[in-house]
Amino acid sequence: MHIRILGAAAGGGFPQWNCNCRNCQAVRSRQPNVRARTQSSIAIRGDDAAGWTLVNASPDILTQLQANPQLQPARAARDTGIRNIVLTDAQIDHTTGLLMLRESPQPWPLWCTDSVFADLTEANPILQVLQRYCGVARQRIDIGEWFSVEGSDELRWQAIGLPGRPPPYSKREPQSGDVIGLLVEDRRTGKRLCYAPGVARVDAWLFELMSSAHCVLVDGTFWTDDELIQLGVSRKRAADMGHLTQSGGMIDWLDRLPTGTRRVLIHINNTNPILVEDSAERAKLTEHRIEVSYDGMEIVL
Repeated sequence: MHIRILGAAAGGGFPQWNCNCRNCQAVRSRQPNVRARTQSSIAIRGDDAAGWTLVNASPDILTQLQANPQLQPARAARDTGIRNIVLTDAQIDHTTGLLMLRESPQPWPLWCTDSVFADLTEANPILQVLQRYCGVARQRIDIGEWFSVEGSDELRWQAIGLPGRPPPYSKREPQSGDVIGLLVEDRRTGKRLCYAPGVARVDAWLFELMSSAHCVLVDGTFWTDDELIQLGVSRKRAADMGHLTQSGGMIDWLDRLPTGTRRVLIHINNTNPILVEDSAERAKLTEHRIEVSYDGMEIVL
C-alpha cells in the first residue's frame, strides 16, 4: 500500500492567505525552519501505479497534482492516475477541489456517507454542479462496512464513524456519518492504515481500531485548546471545532499505541507551533516518536 500526502495543512493552508501570525510570517520570509503546506488531502494506491484513490479534494488540488507527477501517467492526450474519490466529510477544505476536476471524460466514482451526500447536493450543491459537467457516480459508504474501490482490489476500506458535526453552511442537526475516519487494509499482508484527519475525542473503541493499524495518520490541527484565542484571531476553541489537541490528550493516546505503530500528524493548522521544525513543541513530538506530515511525504506499508 502506497500513501502519498498531497496536502498536510488544515483549512486555509500554510501560510494562510490573510494570516500574519508568527508561523505564517516565517514562511513568507523564507525562514529555513518552516515549510509551506497545502490543505489536507492524501492519495492511496495498491500495486497499480496508475490506480490512485483521492481521499478528500482540497481547494489546492491543482497545485497538488502538479507537485505529484505520480498521479499523471500520461497514457493519452488527457489522462489521470486518479480512479476514485473518497470523502471523509463535507467541509469546504475537503470538497471544493471537486469543482477543479470537472474536465473528467467520465463520471467520478465518489464514495461518501448519506449525510455528506445530502450536504453536497442541497446546502452546498457541488455535486449538482458536477453533474452538469463530468457527472458523479456516487457510491454509498456505510459506517463499519468494508468496501473496495475500482483499480485496487488488493485493498479494502472501512469507514469509522467519528464524533463531529456538519459544516457551518449546513442547516442540519449533527448525525452519524458527518465525519468519518478510514481503515485501509492490504488483504495480502494485513498491513493497515488508520486515517482520521478530524478527531474530537478518542474513545476506547476508536483506540482499539487505531491499535490495529501499522500507521496512524491522525488529527494534528492544534497544539492547545485556546490557540486561536491566545493569538487573537478567533474566539473558538479547538474543542468547539471538533479537534483533540496534542497537549490536551492526543500525545497521550498515541503513546499508548503498540511500539511498532507509526504515528503521523496531519491537518495541521497554520497557528500550530509544531510547524516550526526547531520549536520546543516539535522536539516534544520527536521524543514521543510522533511525526509531522508534509506535502509530498510518502508512506509505504
